[in-house]
Amino acid sequence: MEHSPKHYLGRFVLAACAVSFGVASLGAQTAPNAAAPSEINPSRVDVFLGYSYFGAHGQNKPSGINYSSIDKGAIGSGAYYFNKYFGGEAIFAAHPDGNNDGLYTMSLGPIFRAPMDNFTLFAHGLVGAAKLTGPDSDSGGYHNPWTWGPALTAGGGMDYDLPFFNHRFSYRLFEADYRYIHANFGPATAPPTGGPIGGRANLSGAELSTGIVAHFGHIIPPPPVTYACSASPAEGYPGDPITVTGTAQNLNPKKNATYNWSTDGGTISGTSNVANVDTKNAQPGTYTAKGHISEGNKPGEMADCSAQYTIKQYEPPTVSCSANPSTVEPGGTSTITASGTSPQNRPLTYSYSASAGTVSGNTSTATLNTAGAAPGTITVTCNVVDDKGQTSSSTTSVAVNAPPPPPAPKTSALCTVNFERDKRRPTRVDNEGKACLDDVALKMQQSSDAKLALVGNAETKERHRDEVATERAINTKDYLVKDKGIDASRISLYTGSDDSKTVSTTLIPAGATLDNTGITAVDEAAYATAHEKHHVRHHAAKKAAN
Repeated sequence: MEHSPKHYLGRFVLAACAVSFGVASLGAQTAPNAAAPSEINPSRVDVFLGYSYFGAHGQNKPSGINYSSIDKGAIGSGAYYFNKYFGGEAIFAAHPDGNNDGLYTMSLGPIFRAPMDNFTLFAHGLVGAAKLTGPDSDSGGYHNPWTWGPALTAGGGMDYDLPFFNHRFSYRLFEADYRYIHANFGPATAPPTGGPIGGRANLSGAELSTGIVAHFGHIIPPPPVTYACSASPAEGYPGDPITVTGTAQNLNPKKNATYNWSTDGGTISGTSNVANVDTKNAQPGTYTAKGHISEGNKPGEMADCSAQYTIKQYEPPTVSCSANPSTVEPGGTSTITASGTSPQNRPLTYSYSASAGTVSGNTSTATLNTAGAAPGTITVTCNVVDDKGQTSSSTTSVAVNAPPPPPAPKTSALCTVNFERDKRRPTRVDNEGKACLDDVALKMQQSSDAKLALVGNAETKERHRDEVATERAINTKDYLVKDKGIDASRISLYTGSDDSKTVSTTLIPAGATLDNTGITAVDEAAYATAHEKHHVRHHAAKKAAN
């Protein structure tokens, strides 16, 4: 059998591949790839493209013409693995430009692999069809046309994992297959001057290949997406904003994730991993916000999370109350100050009430007016109410002093009745004296509860000075009682020590006390008795004298 220069070239290329395989193997043993993953996760699909050499061994019968090896060729395959070790494979190989032949093969069959760190060993067995032509005679005048026939393939190889592009590619160090091909070219003919020679071919050969393998998918699925949520703050009052944040893990950066949110308290909005809860219409209680993330419809590509938050009951406001001044005179005013506080800073409205007096104001200050209030303590109540209707009250007190007692009533001296003018009747009340007493009577009538003190006086030189002074006081009273209608019980009689012929008049208002220094009360009953006895004696003496 003749061998062309291409035949030797092909063998040289294969030898170079074998050397490179040996070097790579040695390097892998002495310096393992530290970046290789600790857990082997082989691909789901492998696609191989590369160079292929076919070393033919066989001849056409009955012509006896040998087939030649083919140095130029291309091979492509696709393998789908059902698990880590087993799958199915389809191979297409093209060797169209042989010395005296050509070959195309298509095969299907199982493939087995043994994945390791950095390397993968594989073996396969396939059945299919081959399209064969040739062989040509040495003279080149005879050949067979392209003819289809069955083909069997068995072999294996080794791939080296390249540490680039996230281990997406491998270098096929070698693939060594045995192929058996049968082709029937029709009835054999004696070599004519040209044309097909017919016959049959039972062709076997070694197919050696190398190239690049691309990996797609993984047998072990990626870890499922996980999703966790948290609410901040975890507690609040109606109307307080609450933010819910979702944290996802194991997302595929090449896919777009979608987010959905829901809650059973308030309303929630958000299209990312952050959502905002509007709680203004939420009643007090504990609620749950739920989040959903999805980057696909497959299991493991979606996850849910939930976070609880609590809406608390509004706390009622508080208020303190004070008064300035805390003590006032009757009719005085005091400033009332209320200090209200809402734990949630709700708006507050103020109002006031008082147990006496009047209080006005609807802000944090008011005014208490004590006009008309009795002396004592007035209680002022300060009230606040927030916009949710919750109230609070506090009290303060204002003391109203008792009014000062009215000035003690005092006696007042009125006019003085003079007895100087009537020498013959020194105790008689004359007209001028009566004019004075008319004024006194008028004042007594105007002050119905007042009393009157009449103090009679006599000169030292007058005989029977005390009797004269007493009689002058009695005569003065008689005029007031008999002529002016003044109640006799309201008039008191006294004798004084003044050296004068007078009767002084002193008005004594209710509650006033007469200063009796230097005066002596007249015992009118005793005087009347003594006067009566004197009158009887005087009358008897006069009668005896006649």
